[in-house]
Amino acid sequence: MEEKLREYAALLVRVGLNVQPGQRLVISSPVECAFFARMCAKEAYDIGCGEVVMNWGDDALARMKYLHAKDEVFDTVPDWRQHFYNDYAREGAAYLAVSATDPENFRGVDPDRLVRARRASGKALKPFDDLQTSSAFPWCIASIPIPSWARSVFPEDPEDRAMERLWDAIFRSVRITGDGHGVDRWKTHLDTLRRRGEKLNALGLRFLHYENALGTDLTVELPRDHLWEAGDDCTPSGQTFIANIPTEEIFTSPLRTGVNGVVYASMPLSHEGSVIENFYFVVKEGRIVEVHAEKGQAELEAAVSVDEGARYFGEIALVPYDSPIRQQNLLFYNTLFDENAACHIAFGEAYPCIAGGREMTKEQLKEKGLNDSITHVDFMVGTRDLRITGTDWQGRRIPVFENGNFVPEFGD
Repeated sequence: MEEKLREYAALLVRVGLNVQPGQRLVISSPVECAFFARMCAKEAYDIGCGEVVMNWGDDALARMKYLHAKDEVFDTVPDWRQHFYNDYAREGAAYLAVSATDPENFRGVDPDRLVRARRASGKALKPFDDLQTSSAFPWCIASIPIPSWARSVFPEDPEDRAMERLWDAIFRSVRITGDGHGVDRWKTHLDTLRRRGEKLNALGLRFLHYENALGTDLTVELPRDHLWEAGDDCTPSGQTFIANIPTEEIFTSPLRTGVNGVVYASMPLSHEGSVIENFYFVVKEGRIVEVHAEKGQAELEAAVSVDEGARYFGEIALVPYDSPIRQQNLLFYNTLFDENAACHIAFGEAYPCIAGGREMTKEQLKEKGLNDSITHVDFMVGTRDLRITGTDWQGRRIPVFENGNFVPEFGD
């Protein structure tokens, strides 16, 4: 276990973030994960990090706040918090987020408080969000287990056994075995993702049509000069990083007004402390016009009401149904993992996945047809029978997915 933890910390710091000598590292982590945050900090200092700055979080205190704090606190963000995020982002500090929380920590919380807090945060931390979306600084999101999360994934097991099983599932997902070769495995994996992206870019697709037995019948129009991107990224200064560990996706941004039809979620969505189940959207000219959920209707309606851009889509991502994460046959109740078990779509902010997008202003990206929002929420749509058919600018129909996976031309 100790060898796996060291290998994991090294992967996140040395490859996920590629921390440079003298660079500052900001780590956001639950207090329950302090031992691992310290391991990452030590790894960073070992390679010459200038300073490690901690940003601690706590599920229990967060829940108390949303249940009992004065109502007006959800409409403002303190100056110190704005400076903390925005200033370090402008500086180009590396940012590691340890994502581990109780999937239903905010069950029973007034959705209006969550929406207002998200709006306030989105406005106050817009510089951070914009710089993160445009890869102006290296950032990486990863996870380790905490007891409340483990109990949600393995409710039939005692806590110790649930934690053990979740550790094993995470290590399998991030290709960590304890043999010290995790970095090499990641290089091979990223090469595969890059090849798929290159093949998709060569097609010059205009439309993608999604169909499955759940009822999804969705047409997605793509900007003419869109780009498919893979799991790794690069800052303007040339510092490579991996934003999500794990990652199995190839992704791009749709045309804001070019999405039409019905899309069904294939997995529950854990979002801001609530679990939303069996839901679907009706979409017209890019805008979500109907929201339906068997569980979490109010929470889902709140999520698409944060701002006007929340009702439009900002990302489509292709993930084979037979991905290593899906093969574990687990529902993680954590989007970092669940989105890499199936194709997914996000409503909200678009990534600048367009030729020259990194150098464009927000207004220029809007003119290219990309969505702008203070939120970005991924939900899973991939199924065993998912079919995705592309249409290029000459009107030729090109199979992309059959039976939930890339067709052989793309699936190597």
